[in-house]
Amino acid sequence: MSTLHFSLIQSSLFWEDKGANLDLLAQKIRSIEQPTEIIVLPEMFNTGFSMQPEKLAETMDGPSVDWMRRLSIEKKAIITGSLIIEESGKYYNRLIWMLPNGQLGYYDKRHLFAFAGEDQHYTAGNKRLIASVKGWKINLQICYDLRFPVWARQQIFTEYDVLLYVANWPEKRNHAWKTLLTARAIENKCFTIGVNRVGLDGNNIAHSGDSMVVGPLGEILYHCAYEEDVFHIALQKEELSNTRFKFPFWKDADAFKIL
Repeated sequence: MSTLHFSLIQSSLFWEDKGANLDLLAQKIRSIEQPTEIIVLPEMFNTGFSMQPEKLAETMDGPSVDWMRRLSIEKKAIITGSLIIEESGKYYNRLIWMLPNGQLGYYDKRHLFAFAGEDQHYTAGNKRLIASVKGWKINLQICYDLRFPVWARQQIFTEYDVLLYVANWPEKRNHAWKTLLTARAIENKCFTIGVNRVGLDGNNIAHSGDSMVVGPLGEILYHCAYEEDVFHIALQKEELSNTRFKFPFWKDADAFKIL
């Protein structure tokens, strides 16, 4: 059975300073010595969670996407995280899934965080992206999506194997973050990964990180709070398959469709 290697980068971010963030994260990515297949960055990793897309947005041909492409080729690994992207006069909080051959996929955040006015500045996405790597299927999501279980719910058995969230989730609600990551893993019988930032942002909002990897039974395989960290983990497909076979709760699930 296959093994999938992740490198999770929990970092502080410079507020709305793309150059400083890309330099910082490039150093962290280049410091990775272990074999890795997927490198995960936080939400809006080059700016912080900003409500100024008019000032900060780039196109898909812009320097930040190009930065991801060059580093992905250099490291021979997938790099993922979200950016502020402008397209056809609209702004998106867009997760980029950059492959080491220079090709990419993307997911636009479905649930915009109205509590902070994100819905006033950005356009919501309307479709999921489930990526495939070495026979593994990975459901890609962003931050606030975590609070909406229907959007993440397995519609058929083994629709995906890993549920991945990139985030700028504040410290004051970190109990919800940790609880919901665990719940999503248990209810979908999958590995769940959440990668968050640390430190204060430009609105003086504190972030504790609390990046996590949770197993399909809800067991915590990794958790780090408050500190910057670059963590490597190898997930085993055999462990997932055995868990799903031993505990086939999916057979009792309610059928539904996302319209």
